[in-house]
This record gives sequence, C-alpha cells and structure tokens, in this order.
Amino acid sequence: MPHTKDELPDALYSAAQVRALDASLIAAGTAGFELMQRAARATWRALVRQWPTASELSVLAGHGNNAGDGYLVAALARRAGWAVRVLAVGDPQRLLGDAALAHAEAVSEKVVIEPWTAQSGLRGIVLDALLGTGLSGDVREPYASAIAAINTSGLPVAAVDIPSGLCADTGRVLGCAVCADLTVTFIGLKLGLLTGEAADGVGELVFNDLHADPQLIGGAAFSARRLTAANLPRPAPRPPTSHKGRFGHVLLIGGDRGFGGAILLSAQSALRSGAGMVSVATRSEHVCAALARIPEAMVLGTSSANQLMGLLQKVSVLVVGPGLGQAGWGRSLLSAAANAPLPQVWDADALNMLAEERVSLPKNCVLTPHPGEAARLLGMSTAQVQADRPAAAHALSKKYAAVVVLKGAGSLIAHPDGRLALCHQGHPAMASAGLGDVLAGLVGALLAQGMEAFDAACLAVWLHANAGEQQGKLGRGLAASDLIPAIRQLLEEQAPCLK
Repeated sequence: MPHTKDELPDALYSAAQVRALDASLIAAGTAGFELMQRAARATWRALVRQWPTASELSVLAGHGNNAGDGYLVAALARRAGWAVRVLAVGDPQRLLGDAALAHAEAVSEKVVIEPWTAQSGLRGIVLDALLGTGLSGDVREPYASAIAAINTSGLPVAAVDIPSGLCADTGRVLGCAVCADLTVTFIGLKLGLLTGEAADGVGELVFNDLHADPQLIGGAAFSARRLTAANLPRPAPRPPTSHKGRFGHVLLIGGDRGFGGAILLSAQSALRSGAGMVSVATRSEHVCAALARIPEAMVLGTSSANQLMGLLQKVSVLVVGPGLGQAGWGRSLLSAAANAPLPQVWDADALNMLAEERVSLPKNCVLTPHPGEAARLLGMSTAQVQADRPAAAHALSKKYAAVVVLKGAGSLIAHPDGRLALCHQGHPAMASAGLGDVLAGLVGALLAQGMEAFDAACLAVWLHANAGEQQGKLGRGLAASDLIPAIRQLLEEQAPCLK
C-alpha cells in the first residue's frame, strides 16, 4: 500500500542503499521488469488520486529505468482512455533492459512517442521521468532545457521516484531541478527527499514499497531515521511523589547588552518544558525585565564570571550562548561554563567563539548550529554545508565529540557514534528571529529531566518543528514565543506527566 505524507517509513536511505535493496529484491526472485510495473502502477494510482478529473498526460522520458517507469505509466494512462504523449529526451533506441521492454509496451499500446524539442508543447498532467537517483553531477543539456520547460509550463507536475535534478543523498539541487506537485518514490525512502532544498521541489510525497519482503528491507543498512510521533524518545513518567528537585536545575547564560530577549526566550522555554528549576545569568540591566516576564526564574545580574562560580556548583545543566555576544563579558562567561563538568547546550555566539577556537568544548554537549554557524565551525562556506547537510552534521559531531543539531529545512541530529535522525516537519512562517533560542532552552530542559543528549535533541527538534507547524498555519508574523505554549501541549501529549 502507498504511504501518505503522515505514513512514510522511518528508515531513510542513500541512493546506493536503495540500489542495493533493488538488487536484493531481484536476487530474491522478483524480476526487475515486475518491479518496474509495480512502480508504474503505484505512480498511476497516485496521479489519479491527486488529479481525479484529469484526462491528459505529457510524459518527459530520459534513458534509464526512470524513463521505463514513465513509459509504463503512459501505457496505463492510454488504456484508461487518457490522451497521452511521451516526449523523449534523446533517442529511445538507446534504452536497454527493462526500460527497453517498457518502451515496447508503450508502443504496443499505441502511445504517441515524439522527440522532445524546445518547441514541444506540454498539456494536461506533466510526468517527470527524466533523471533518477543515479545523477551525480549537475544536469546537462538537453535535460536542463526540458526541466526548465516543465517548471515554466504552469501545469500540474508529478515526478517518478525523485524530481529530476535533486540529489537523492543530500537534497541539493544539481544545477536545476523539477519543481513537482507530487513525487511518488519506491522501495526505500531517500534521505535527500526530506532535507536541503527538497521541500521546494518534492511537493506531496507518496511512498510505495513495491510489495518488498519486509524481512529483506528490515535487515538492510540505512542512513538515517525519520523522527515520528511513534518513534520519539520520551522522558520518564513522573510519579505522584514528584518534586522540583527531581527534574533538574537549568542555568541559562547570555543576554549581553542589546540582546536580553534571546536569553529570556530560552529561559521561558526551559521553564515551560518541564525543568524543575530555572536560573538566568545575564546583564544586570535585564534583571527587571526577566523577573517581570518570568517570575518563576532565579535571575542573577552578572558582571563577571566570578559571580557564576557558586551557582555552577548548584545547577545540573547549562544553556550557553543566546544573546551572549562575543565581547569580553561573553567570553569570560563562556570560559567559566566550558570548565564546568555539566551537560551543556551551546548555541549562537557560544558556537561562534568555539569556531574561533577561543574556548574548548567540554564533554556531554549538544551543539545547535544553523548552517552559517556550522560553516564557521567546519571552516567552509554555508553553501558547502547546504550542499551536503548529512555529511556536515556527521563531520561536526565527530570533530567536537558532541550531539549536533543542524537546523534548517529537514533538521538533522547527529551522534558521534554515527547515528543520524531527521525531522522534516516545520513551516515557512518559522523563518523568524528567536526560534533557535526557544530550541536551546527546550533541549536544556529535557536534559535536566534525565534524557540522554541524543534523545533530548531528537525530541526537542520534533516538538519545536511541530509546534511551529501548528502555529505557522496562522500565517506569517509568527513570534518565537508563540511556540512555547504549543511545545508544552505537544510534550504533554507525547509524554504525559499527569497521573
């Protein structure tokens, strides 16, 4: 059965891993052409569901198995009485193996097959069957022009397996890529469909396993795991005898002059996410505002790191960086935190000073960089980070021996042992200042409640993204503080603390 957006599988694969799965299915006795026919039928069903009143199909086909899927969909549409035309990019005589058999079936169904030219008109639903997951370099001609024609047609677009030009491993656009309204993918869910630039081009994502043997698929290697409500790590239940001392004491350090709001957002997030006690070390100028906004927090007006020393011995988790700045005040406070043997969350300017090697990272840290901060930490450009987000997340985690949250579309959580989790929820309205501060406080609160660093980061990212998705439905103008009540509600739904 196909999967809707909310029913996608958890395991995420690279293109090479999916090819290995495909080969295993064939070796186990399922003919390659049978798999191609199943893929075509799955695509055809998805097309009809998505556009139930349509009756015309334009297929753009390349040379590989992706093209074979397209020819078979064309044959199915022709049998259903649709007006169908295949525009072949290149000579169909170059097709080999199963793709050649698919072409022959389309010919036997009297599907109109014409060479594609820049003057070829597109009509009805457009089916992208140009390039599959094997693409490695940038798209070349004539495929680039065909992709441009699809994207400027103004017609509904469906992609077979992956939008042509999108890297299946990284979600990077390889020069240019089809912008699809619907993508139907098969056998194993590709990691690149859910991170990087994928969200702009995948559209509605439908998955079909092509009736693969679950035992064969279940035993195969995969690259990452997709976070879902069903597989989330959760904090331990709270017994009736619970008291504040059992759920940690988070100290949040930051808020230099002009940046007091950042540390207050983090503190409010930590408080509302279940930390037993919350303290804030910030500039003295911000104490009144902090007490007015969060009277439950203990606020220390701090002019030097010496004032932190006694407090550092009383708390259980640190969140360092929101609004910290990179001047002397922030440097001294970060240095004090770095020498504290406590689980810590480093964000914002703490990461920028770490990148400049002004301080060493302690053990048991969670780093929460956005792509620009990740680039500075790795000594590369932001574009290079975004070109291969999974590799960047792994590299950061290994370099700093820390759990890393690489924020952005398709946020990634990497563990030094090689584990990788992905959260593809979220909303464009989340492009707003302060949301990272809320996430940092949330991670700190979950650490304080006894969760392991990787689990805390995974749960925090999922809660944050889904809260943003909920609040984003109201449209632009989303404020970071809007997420905090939604996070609290989602956390209670996922991990009830009530008896």
